[in-house]
Amino acid sequence: MMRVLKRYRFFIALLILNGLLLYLYPAVGRKSWSISWSSFLEMISFIPPIFILLGLLDVWVDRETMIRIMGDNSGLLGVAVAFVLGSVAAGPLYAAFPVAGVLLKKGSKFSNILVFLGAWSTTKIPMLLFEASAMGWKFMLTRFIIDIPGIALIAWVTEKILTDEDKAAIYKNAAVL
Repeated sequence: MMRVLKRYRFFIALLILNGLLLYLYPAVGRKSWSISWSSFLEMISFIPPIFILLGLLDVWVDRETMIRIMGDNSGLLGVAVAFVLGSVAAGPLYAAFPVAGVLLKKGSKFSNILVFLGAWSTTKIPMLLFEASAMGWKFMLTRFIIDIPGIALIAWVTEKILTDEDKAAIYKNAAVL
């Protein structure tokens, strides 16, 4: 029982906080419940398809293929594949982390995972099209051109800062998935 409570402590805290808000400040509490419920429904709409796709990726793509395409010796091919995967992805950023976990489990290079996450968060094609229509092509292209080396630099620096033990712990946690 304690394990369950510990695992869901943030969810339970949110429920208690929303309950207190509803009791102490009814208008704010109703708004908070509405936002929480809306966020929950959004998550439920994205998470099941993501996990189905992850299951298929886990079964259909063998580890050796993933290591060849995105592993330690993949070079620019691995970076390009990670960038394209992140850019064509759909869904919010929280959906990228389970995908990154499976890619780690399959033997992808850590910096390629960081490129994937960076691309997912900043260069998704629908977001670029929205930016172009709302802020103009010049702004969108400028930001995109700045983001590409920025993502690569952040991935490279992070890879260099982390020790081998840190990376081993990350890969170990991904293997549990």
